[in-house]
Amino acid sequence: MFKDLDPLLHSQVRLAIMSILVGVKNAEFAYLLENINTTKGNLSFQISKLKEAGYIDVIKSFKGSYPLTTCTITEEGVNAYERYVHSIEEYFREFRDGR
Repeated sequence: MFKDLDPLLHSQVRLAIMSILVGVKNAEFAYLLENINTTKGNLSFQISKLKEAGYIDVIKSFKGSYPLTTCTITEEGVNAYERYVHSIEEYFREFRDGR
């Protein structure tokens, strides 16, 4: 039977953010923007959603006189991501084995 997918991660931009952070643990806003096909406003909005869910921490600081936003994945975020990936794998397995 198909498992429910985490609706928070079932979004292209949020899934991309989490996929990057799982690999690097933390990333600056500019790095995420450079690697995800979206706008600054949308990226900021999606980061806020992940932060509200406890999946990432957001640290605001300055680099020289410029604002710097750094995102770090939390343990809860890693667990949610792993559950999501496992659920997707189950979808593929059900399809492949059910043929």
